[in-house]
Amino acid sequence: MILVTTKYMQGKEIEMLGLVEGNSIQNKNAVKDFFQGVKSAVGGELKEYVDMLNKSREISKERMIAQAKEMGADAIIGVRYSSTAIWEGVSETVVYGTAVKFK
Repeated sequence: MILVTTKYMQGKEIEMLGLVEGNSIQNKNAVKDFFQGVKSAVGGELKEYVDMLNKSREISKERMIAQAKEMGADAIIGVRYSSTAIWEGVSETVVYGTAVKFK
């Protein structure tokens, strides 16, 4: 599946099929959270959180792609990601775009 952030694909005539989206909600592990808190006090990258958000983005993307495939799409244009904290320690990642078919 081709994913692009642009609203068109140069050299391709497309038919828009509709909005597709995927989301994932992840929470922090309490033990890992404690050690990340200690690390944040001394500085440096919080790798556990980076890994958690990367995993959340990947899950969300795969769900969006599955939805586009069900529609018979060849690509998804205008792809955007959004992430928000739902409550302390819980984050949601959403990805969305427009499923298109090549003419």
